[in-house]
Amino acid sequence: MDKPTPAARLIDPHSPAAAKVGERIAVLRREARLSRPMLADCADLDVRHLQRIERGHGNPTLLSLMQIAVALEVPLSRLVEGLEPEDMPQTRRPYGHSARDRQTRRRYFAGNGALDYKR
Repeated sequence: MDKPTPAARLIDPHSPAAAKVGERIAVLRREARLSRPMLADCADLDVRHLQRIERGHGNPTLLSLMQIAVALEVPLSRLVEGLEPEDMPQTRRPYGHSARDRQTRRRYFAGNGALDYKR
């Protein structure tokens, strides 16, 4: 009998959001005419960590993104603008972005009289 694969390995760790952010960082880095080692040094990051972020692998922390934004002399919002909940991995969604959450929210607000749903 084969050993079951751990659930963590079944989920793709890469998300479209991380890929978009990494692509934006790479474009901004090229526009600033910086090499990866130069940007990593300015952002106080390891070059391998910056490479992983640019390729969209892993999940960069807010601190890492802030350091990169400061090094590129752009606002942090420029790295993440335009991202949608659909860009997030399928394993987690913000509240209200799944069919079940919308149903729950409707029942909650309708039950409290906050919404006037007539069905």
